[in-house]
Amino acid sequence: MKGWTLTFVLAAVFGLCVGPFYWLAMAATHANSDIFSWPPKFYPGDQLAANTAKLEESIGLVNVLGNTLFVAVAQTAGAIVVSLLAGYAFAKFQFAGRNLFFVLLLSTLVIPGGVTIIPIFEMMNDIGLIDSFPALILPSLSVPFGIFLMRQSLLAIPDELLDAARVDGAGELRVLWRVVIPVMRPVLAALAVFLFLGAWNDFLWPLIALRTPEMYTLPVALATLQGLARTDFGQVMVGTAISSLPMMVLFLILQKQFISGLLAGATKG
Repeated sequence: MKGWTLTFVLAAVFGLCVGPFYWLAMAATHANSDIFSWPPKFYPGDQLAANTAKLEESIGLVNVLGNTLFVAVAQTAGAIVVSLLAGYAFAKFQFAGRNLFFVLLLSTLVIPGGVTIIPIFEMMNDIGLIDSFPALILPSLSVPFGIFLMRQSLLAIPDELLDAARVDGAGELRVLWRVVIPVMRPVLAALAVFLFLGAWNDFLWPLIALRTPEMYTLPVALATLQGLARTDFGQVMVGTAISSLPMMVLFLILQKQFISGLLAGATKG
């Protein structure tokens, strides 16, 4: 009896998680007038190509996807490099004020992101980067949580292992590349998924920093489809479904490393 109860609960949770995505995929294949009709249409329609074509005409889907992918990859790669280097310095180097700087870094985790919008905008505007991709990428390179995660994970690597590589003549960058990164691969994969998810779905800062429609990212471009009197939800559903695909693909590719990284972070003291 207990086994059937557990199966029922898991099936209900699975339905709650997968159900909205299934309805989204089905709605993307129907005309705008059929999406909210009653009873709901939980079967594929024949309007997917038409909705996709209208979406391409409305926002330039291919260009917008390219913008979003470029910004998300650049933000993720840059933030991982900065987080790894900063975490390595905090974990393995001794320098004056190390603990103080680390405490100050951690204190920034409690600051709401919206508080920094105006200062960041002023900085980007002063150096002439507003309405450019660097305005989206540069403020996202320093991620306090990423530095904290790297530092805590690097503390588990024995100093003797790094010293042995140095004795063999390896410099710090070679030690990092040959010794540290292979050990840290699961944690790096987990961090990459989190960072890419945040960059791909970021809406507020691109909305503020970008003014040229040709440079819009996907969340901002989809928001322009919302009309005052009428909204073509067929286009919105197609765009939303497309925006969900990269994260699913990325997780499927990195799921082994992602889960290993989470378990490593949970078991290391």
